[in-house]
Amino acid sequence: KGLKRIWRPDAVTVFAISLAFFAGTYAIVKPVIHRASVGMENRNKSVRALFTIPLICSAALLSFAHGANDVANAVGPLAAIVETSTSGAIDAKVGIPLWVMLIGAAGLSAGLFLFGPKLIRTVGEQITKMNPMRAYCVALSAGITVLIASALGLPVSSTHIAVGAVFGVGFFREWDTERRARKLRESLRDEKIHPDSNLPATELDQSENRPKKLVRRSQLMTIVAAWVITVPSAALLSAGIFLTVSYFAE
Repeated sequence: KGLKRIWRPDAVTVFAISLAFFAGTYAIVKPVIHRASVGMENRNKSVRALFTIPLICSAALLSFAHGANDVANAVGPLAAIVETSTSGAIDAKVGIPLWVMLIGAAGLSAGLFLFGPKLIRTVGEQITKMNPMRAYCVALSAGITVLIASALGLPVSSTHIAVGAVFGVGFFREWDTERRARKLRESLRDEKIHPDSNLPATELDQSENRPKKLVRRSQLMTIVAAWVITVPSAALLSAGIFLTVSYFAE
């Protein structure tokens, strides 16, 4: 929105610039990944180690998306209040003074500094086990979802979307693990291999009938309850504060 005040490129120009950035990034990153992969074993662990650079890029995209949406969620109501109190009219579009943007930036930074670490630990460690590959999927999917919502003018929460992406990765791992375990059990029955054979211990564990839970259900219920409670709680609190202020203003 800020750039369009200076330059308004058409769709073809935007596509050409995006294609040029893609080609340049591909040319730079491909030899780096190739050098890092030399000598690695053909294992899942090796693939995870190669996701450092993609993870950084997806995290940067999510950070950009966060600024494109969540900042507006915080600054928008304050800007509307300032505009209404100044002009005495309710407009569909309002300008945002610089000091309002600075207050919003300071408030978001303070909240992240004071309460962010606890939330980051909860999302990153206490829902499901993460690694660079899974974190890349979470950051990329959350960033794309938030950017699409921003383009449509939908006020959404980047945190809620990222948490949903974490649950999506965790539940997919549960489904995939159970699917592979079911195939292993079928192969054991077909080949009539006794469970006490010389199969690796991990495969024997996966061949059990009990489905492996890879997502903490307690955290799921806590977060869903927070989603349900916070919106009506904020509405009731806002109404109560407005009623109090209006009463004393009269």
